[in-house]
Amino acid sequence: MELHQLRYVVAVAETGNFTRASERVNISQPSLSQQIINLESEVGRKLFHRLGRKAVLTEAGEVFLERARRILFEIENAAKELGDHPTLERRITVGAIPTVAPYLLPTLITRCRERHPNLQIDVREDFRTHLTRAAVEGEVDLAIVALPVKDVRLSIVPLLTEPLLLVVAKDHPLARKPRVKAPDLAGETFVILGTSSSLASQIQRFCGDHHFEPRVGFRCAQVATVKALVALGVGISILPQVARDPADKANLVYIALSGGSPTRELAVIRHLQRYQSRGAEQFLTLLRERAAELALPA
Repeated sequence: MELHQLRYVVAVAETGNFTRASERVNISQPSLSQQIINLESEVGRKLFHRLGRKAVLTEAGEVFLERARRILFEIENAAKELGDHPTLERRITVGAIPTVAPYLLPTLITRCRERHPNLQIDVREDFRTHLTRAAVEGEVDLAIVALPVKDVRLSIVPLLTEPLLLVVAKDHPLARKPRVKAPDLAGETFVILGTSSSLASQIQRFCGDHHFEPRVGFRCAQVATVKALVALGVGISILPQVARDPADKANLVYIALSGGSPTRELAVIRHLQRYQSRGAEQFLTLLRERAAELALPA
C-alpha cells in the first residue's frame, strides 16, 4: 500500500468521479483507476461503486476513507514538525471572515514582518462556513471567525467580544435622534452582507428578537460596499466596532443602540489534531496583543 494510493482514494471520494480526481492529483485517469484497482485487490474489498461516470464509496470504502485521511493528516503534521526549525523559513495560512480580515490582518502582518521576518503569512478571506470546513480539512492553520462554531474536531478559543453598531449616513434622520432603539429600525431599508455572512445572520436574528423582519434592499460582498451605500443614504446597516475607521467620520455616523447594542464574539479555530507550528504560536501571540489593544477582551 502506497501513500499516493491513499491520496487517490481521497480525491475520488471528494470529487465523486475518476476523471475529476485524476485532474486533481495530476495523473492520467487510467493510471488512477488502475491504482485504485490494485489497492482494492490488496485490501480484499471494493472501495467504490462504479455507477457510470459516478464513483460512490462502498461501506468498506467509507471506513477506509476515514483511516486514509487520518494517515495523510498525520504524515503532513510530521513533515511540518520536522521542518519547523527556528533558522528555516516558516509559512502559515490564516483565515478570517470579511468583517475581520481588512481590519485586523494588515496590522498583524506588519508586526509579524518586524518581529518574525522569517514567518510567511498567507491569508484566506472567506465566510465562516467555508473557513470552518477549511480548518477541518487542514487547508488553514488558524482562522478568525464569529461564534457560534460547533465541530468536535476543532479547537475553539474565544478571542474578543465587540459591540455591533448601527451605521447611518450623516444626514439620516436617525443620526439626529438623541436615542435610537431597535424598534426604530423596523421601517428602514437595510444594507447587509450576503446570506453566507455570519454577520448577516446575526442581524436577521437581532431584528427577529425585536419582533420585526428587516427590509433588506442591498446585499453586498464587502464591508466597503456596505459603507459606500449607507453613505449615499439608500439604507442603514449594522457593523462590528472593529470595522469603524477614522475616515468614516466624513460620511457616516455610528450609533450604539439604546437598551443594549448586539454583540458578537470572535474566536480562533484550528484542527485539534493539527500540529501547531512555532509560526502559528507567534501569530497567535500577536493576535492576542492586538485584541487587548482594542480594549474588548472576551
